Amino acid sequence: MTMLNDPETLAEITSLADLYEKALGDNDLGTLDALFHDGPETVRYGVGENLYGFEEIQEFRQRRPGGSPPRKVLRRVITTIGRDVAVVDLEFQRLGGTKIGRQSQTWFRTGQGWKILAAHVSLMADVS
Repeated sequence: MTMLNDPETLAEITSLADLYEKALGDNDLGTLDALFHDGPETVRYGVGENLYGFEEIQEFRQRRPGGSPPRKVLRRVITTIGRDVAVVDLEFQRLGGTKIGRQSQTWFRTGQGWKILAAHVSLMADVS
């Protein structure tokens, strides 16, 4: 039976999710790139774009002036599946914004450490 939320694995992914959030806020492209799997299998569905493969994701970030809009994380759920797969889901609100955003990431352990294989970002209707 596959174990959910092994404490050691959960601590690793929690630390990486914190690192991702900091890198996103700082527009630290090197760290963001390092956290994604560098391969054609990697997918990121954004608010206004569908990106297939690491190169498209990297190019999108390089073209985006100023990086991601500042945001506040409202809720985060991290679930590890065994010792080599994890899912990070969170709700956020852009500072000054009126919409709730959602982000999901699928992480897997590689020979080079944990990497994001799939990500999805979306915005819901206004909450006001």
